[in-house]
Amino acid sequence: MKSLLAILSLCSVASFAEPSDGGSVTLVMTVAEGLKSPESVLYDAESDSYLVSNVDGELTQRDNNGFITELSPEGKVLKAKLVAGGVNGVTLNAPKGLALLGGLLYVADIDTVRMFDRQTGAPRGAVKVPGSTFVNDLAVGPDGRIFVSDTGMSGQLEHTGTDGIYVLEPGKKPRLKTLVKDRALELPNGLWASEDTLYVVTFGAAELIPLDFKGRPKGPRTALPKGQLDGVVMVGDELIISSWEGDAIYRGKPGGEFEVLASGFGGAADLGYDSKRHRLLVPCLIANRVEAWALP
Repeated sequence: MKSLLAILSLCSVASFAEPSDGGSVTLVMTVAEGLKSPESVLYDAESDSYLVSNVDGELTQRDNNGFITELSPEGKVLKAKLVAGGVNGVTLNAPKGLALLGGLLYVADIDTVRMFDRQTGAPRGAVKVPGSTFVNDLAVGPDGRIFVSDTGMSGQLEHTGTDGIYVLEPGKKPRLKTLVKDRALELPNGLWASEDTLYVVTFGAAELIPLDFKGRPKGPRTALPKGQLDGVVMVGDELIISSWEGDAIYRGKPGGEFEVLASGFGGAADLGYDSKRHRLLVPCLIANRVEAWALP
């Protein structure tokens, strides 16, 4: 039986991304050195650097060899393995979504949210997500709580039915609560928390779902051109969303039309945004590289 990574690779065969109109976005940085299945990129404004989660294997395999790389905005590898599974007491299997809060780096890892010291990479605890099968993305809300998605699928792309969104309350004893658990979430993947709305993109349907912070629907769902949606970031009043099925990145407003921003990434996964330089950060999971694109 094919693994999830092998299945996804069939959806993303292009080698180099192309802007949709030749001028809307510009490639300004590409890094491939040392990266292995990079799934997420997060901009750390305090250190002015990029953090990259590397699965280094299958997306649901408990091999304890996942790692986090730190890059400079110029593309220099600052720390090849800021955090490394199997080193210095670290457990990290298949890291995906990332979040920063209070000096800690939070990492989504199969069925667990792990915490690490942002500067040293030392482990600082872990919170199990009970009954989950594919803990995928993290988003920090305006009140400091961290939202967590369980995409609800197996390593063979089978629907496990555990689709859910959780809330992690940080502290000396972090507490996890269920926000909403429903197959109607259609394999929830990427998350973005604005001032008053939690935006969820679905891997199982080509839809953007707006929720309030209690997990209730907040307006209608928005259809996108193609499905298997992964990453989402908000820039201004627009959302930028990656799609495996379309091998593209779309841009549009909630409730409106979404258009192709660029395509041909080689597996654009969990997007990041460099607010200082107005750049879109793209982890190309299949192509084993990270790209930075200047936005108009």
